[in-house]
Amino acid sequence: MSLEFAGVVGAGTMGNGIAQVLAASGARVKLVDVSAPALEKGVATIQKSLGKLVEKAKITAAQRDATLSRIEATSDVRAVAGASLVVEAVVEDYSVKERIFRDLAGVVADDAILASNTSSISITELARSVQSPGRVIGMHFMNPVPLMSLVEVVNGLQTTPETTQRVVDWSTAIGKVPVVVQDYPGFISNRVLMPMINEAVYCLMEGVAERDAIDTIMKLGMAHPMGPLALADLIGLDVCLSIMEVLHRGFGDSKYRPCPLLRNMVGAGKLGRKTGEGFYTYK
Repeated sequence: MSLEFAGVVGAGTMGNGIAQVLAASGARVKLVDVSAPALEKGVATIQKSLGKLVEKAKITAAQRDATLSRIEATSDVRAVAGASLVVEAVVEDYSVKERIFRDLAGVVADDAILASNTSSISITELARSVQSPGRVIGMHFMNPVPLMSLVEVVNGLQTTPETTQRVVDWSTAIGKVPVVVQDYPGFISNRVLMPMINEAVYCLMEGVAERDAIDTIMKLGMAHPMGPLALADLIGLDVCLSIMEVLHRGFGDSKYRPCPLLRNMVGAGKLGRKTGEGFYTYK
C-alpha cells in the first residue's frame, strides 16, 4: 500500500528525518512547525542528509532533488488536510502533544491515521483527545531516522487492527522494519534501553569507573556500536530524564528512579550534542 500524502508535525531532529524518509519513498509531505527558524533548520538538515547520501553514492542527485521537491514546509497545520497519515514529532510533553492531536482531529478526514513518534508517552491517553480513537497509534522511529531501520508500532488500547495493518504496510513501503508492541510505559525499546543508560550514569556518579571506561566496556564487551553515555548525549539527556520519569511514574518501581547526576546535568543545561556538552564535549 503506497502512501501518497502525509503530514509531519515538528521539524526537529526526528520530524525532519521522518519527513525525509516519507518523501524519499514517493509521498508528498507537509512538514509543519510553528517556528520559522525550526522549519528553516529542518529543511537544511534534510538537504545536508540527502547530500551526504549522494556523496556516498547511496542515491543519485536526481533522487535527492525529487525527494526535496516533495517536501513543503509550513507553519499552518491546516496544510495537512487530505493527508492519509500525520505523524506528530514534537517535544516529549503530554500537554503539547494532546493539543496538537486535538488540532489535527479538526483538520484531517475521519479515516486519516494520527500517529505519534513519542518514545514513552501513552498512546492510549493521547487517543482520548480525538474522536475515533481507534485511528491513533504510535510510530516510534529511531534516531537518526534516515539510517535506522526500526519503527516501533505502538498499539493503544483502542487502536483498531485496521489502523495497525495500514501503519505496518506503510512502514514497510518506506523501507523500515515495523515491530508491533503494546502500550505500556517505555514500550520495549526505551523500557530496556533507558535503565541501561541510567545505570551507566549511576556507575559514573558512584566512581565505579571513568566515562571512557564505561563506554569502552559496553562497546567491546557487549558489542554495542556506541557506549551508553555517548548514546545518552546523542539522544539528549533531557529526553533520557523524561523517559525515566515516565517509567518511574508508570510502574512505581524504584529501579526506574532517575540518577541524581542525570538530573543535575539536565538542570545545568548540559543536554548532550544539541547543546555542545553532556558527558562529552562537542565542537
